[in-house]
Amino acid sequence: MTTDGHYVGLMSGTSMDSIDAVLVHIEKHHPRLLATHSHAWPEELQQRLQQLRANPETSLRELGELDALCGETFAAAVEQLLESTGLSAREVTAIGSHGQTLFHHPHPPAPFSIQIGDPNIIAQRTGITTVADFRRRDMAAGGQGAPLVPLFHREVFRHPERNRAILNIGGIANLTLLPAGSDDVQGFDSGPGNCLMDQWSILHLGRPFDRDGQWAGRGKPVDGLLQALLEDPYFSKPPPKSTGTEYFSLQWLRDHLGAFTGASPEDVQATLLRLSVESIAQALCLWAAGCEEVLVCGGGSHNRRLMDQLDQALATIGLGTTEREGIPPDWVEAIAFAWLAARTLAGEAGNLPSATGAREAVVLGGIYPGSHR
Repeated sequence: MTTDGHYVGLMSGTSMDSIDAVLVHIEKHHPRLLATHSHAWPEELQQRLQQLRANPETSLRELGELDALCGETFAAAVEQLLESTGLSAREVTAIGSHGQTLFHHPHPPAPFSIQIGDPNIIAQRTGITTVADFRRRDMAAGGQGAPLVPLFHREVFRHPERNRAILNIGGIANLTLLPAGSDDVQGFDSGPGNCLMDQWSILHLGRPFDRDGQWAGRGKPVDGLLQALLEDPYFSKPPPKSTGTEYFSLQWLRDHLGAFTGASPEDVQATLLRLSVESIAQALCLWAAGCEEVLVCGGGSHNRRLMDQLDQALATIGLGTTEREGIPPDWVEAIAFAWLAARTLAGEAGNLPSATGAREAVVLGGIYPGSHR
């Protein structure tokens, strides 16, 4: 069956700052970006989501209400995206919705991952067939349900002669390793990206993030604290591996801060920025020794201090963004889930067992038919 056509991709990361919505045209598996829309979360809903993530013990009623409200908000994002383009819902083949991750726990004896944003509501409100719940089929096949974008990275970013890595710096940083001209691709979460810096900024500045790392620039990394953080066993654990803000949380940080009570808040922020840099550099050194080029995407690509320190830490490796390949770094993941939706409709596998640890490649997600089929 052919699944060429227009697709919408929806992505909201662990930062919960906004919903990324993209319109792409997919032809012969290759996506072309047509339009983008950044959709703000309603303030009250955003606060409830953040509170739930910080305190995951909650009522079934709260979880159900948030699932429905997120579904309505995702649907509104699609409607505003299409309104900006003049394209009708009938001209869209499908929506790929990642959903909003609330808890990711890929560990035995009962691994699970929770993304909310009811796809029934999205399909009903927009009339467009919606593909969602991508992670759990991979987990059913023995995988960790993450990362799911390496197959997409292989399709659009692999270079015939250059060993590349794609680095997504969202709340969590993840790497896709693309050996030149090879299908032998690896992908894994390297550790915290922006999540700890963002949470520390909210706690001490009341701001959702530290723009350009300016606040971190007023501090000095605390070497002892940095080394203590880097000794966490997650960093040396071999791939495949995935993690989340449930693990790299403010509580995780506080557990290490007891011996460093003299550190100022800005010194801690400088240390957290350095932690992201060092853990990424360490992962590349351990698992991608032949890497020649790193292309960055995600919100972290806009943090100048973070990018400058990465450039210094990866002195022998070329550093740029995915813009180099014609895909703006803010929209890579949303495009990926539009692309994964097309694979699901075509009955094609969307995971890479080498990245997730699954026993086999499987078709991902559930299909929720729209009224405009």
